[in-house]
Amino acid sequence: MTPRVSIIMGSTSDLPVMREAAEILNDFGIPFEINALSAHRTPDEVEAYSKSARDRGIRVIIAGAGMAAHLAGVIAAMTAVPVIGVPIKASLEGMDSLLAMVQMPPGIPVATVAINGARNAGILAVQILAAGDAGLYTKLLDFKQDLKSKIVKANEALKDVKYEFKV
Repeated sequence: MTPRVSIIMGSTSDLPVMREAAEILNDFGIPFEINALSAHRTPDEVEAYSKSARDRGIRVIIAGAGMAAHLAGVIAAMTAVPVIGVPIKASLEGMDSLLAMVQMPPGIPVATVAINGARNAGILAVQILAAGDAGLYTKLLDFKQDLKSKIVKANEALKDVKYEFKV
């Protein structure tokens, strides 16, 4: 299989968060790769990876990093492949990471999800790929319908919750 999505994290300590993106991609049957690359400790590898991503079949990159969270931005500066940033809560409640990703200069966008929001990053990657893939789009519609069904069922269950003044 040729990977279509790449999940990159600053270090393997980010895996507990980034695993959620991998699970979504796996559930949708999308081939992906996972790597640990650091914008600060392995800059040459990040550059080589970023510049070769599209030629290797990568269509979306999900990059997660905490603290000095330059990884997503550095990758976005070196490729035209869409980059989704996942700010990871490592210090300052993750706000430093979030701001590093959303404050990119004009021309170098990083689509950014919530702090520790790798699940949504995975879903966004699926949505990007589904724009040109009718079968994947149908799977995505089914996924969204399932989300709706879960809320409808949960709301029904709330009818059984009893309180003295609940009407």
